[in-house]
Amino acid sequence: MQIPLRSIGVFHAVARMGSVSRAADELCVTPSAVSQQIQALEVHLGTALIVKAGRSIALTEAGERYFEMIGGEVERIAEATLRIRGFRSVMSLNLRATPTLSSKWLLPRLSAFLDAHPDIEVRLDGTSGPTNFGTENVDLEIRHGDGRWPGLYVEGLAEERFLPVCAPALAPPESLEPAELGAFRLIHSVRSQVPWGRWFAQVGAEPAERWRRVLFDRSHMAVDAAAGGLGIALESTLMMTDELRAGLLACPVRAPPAIGLVTQWIVCPHDHLRHRKVQTFLAWLRTERDRWQAGEGGATL
Repeated sequence: MQIPLRSIGVFHAVARMGSVSRAADELCVTPSAVSQQIQALEVHLGTALIVKAGRSIALTEAGERYFEMIGGEVERIAEATLRIRGFRSVMSLNLRATPTLSSKWLLPRLSAFLDAHPDIEVRLDGTSGPTNFGTENVDLEIRHGDGRWPGLYVEGLAEERFLPVCAPALAPPESLEPAELGAFRLIHSVRSQVPWGRWFAQVGAEPAERWRRVLFDRSHMAVDAAAGGLGIALESTLMMTDELRAGLLACPVRAPPAIGLVTQWIVCPHDHLRHRKVQTFLAWLRTERDRWQAGEGGATL
């Protein structure tokens, strides 16, 4: 019996990308040509593989099972084809993360992943807005928020500790009581989930009636401003590991309260988890997270 290899390849592209039009763009054919190949494969198999779901498409139960069975084999065939032509197979991993996490935590570690996995090419999009996985070509996102996004796979990255920090020249480590912070300019991250008001309430201190402050809409700007001596910032240890380790920042408060919170979340559609490149990156990311928690993240900084 003749196997419809072309139709199988087209189905794999549609199922992988979740879209007929995006599959057509990747294959350099028209959407109608893609639909015809899918219909031919369905006739060959005697079952429906794809159904319309509003403006997008969804796999039927048979389609899900078929894609699961052929996915790894099609990827291996594609890799073998490229290798036999003399090219190294490269998979592109489209990753989105917040600008602060990208620059302060992810980028200093990313070379280790790239060196260990030369067959995976990473495209990092440092964007704060949440991904619309139905329309955007993003494999995996690290999203800032409360972790409540129904219908998606959601995993907390790490528990962060929030501490007041400043350049040691501005105030030496452990030199201040909480109530004394009002004498300094306070740096505010306007999107932070732990604002200064909450911190003062937790330590039972009243902020100054008219506190001096400067506001930033990105945490990496607040961290850099504090390291530059502009004032005292209230920030996450996840976002300032390097600055704390290098002595550019330190906590000026004696016995600061323990405020722990997960604010960064690994997010993607559940079906993305079966892609080898996503599995590989997640395994590496969890290892880096565990290493951070056992070291700087778990230490008193």
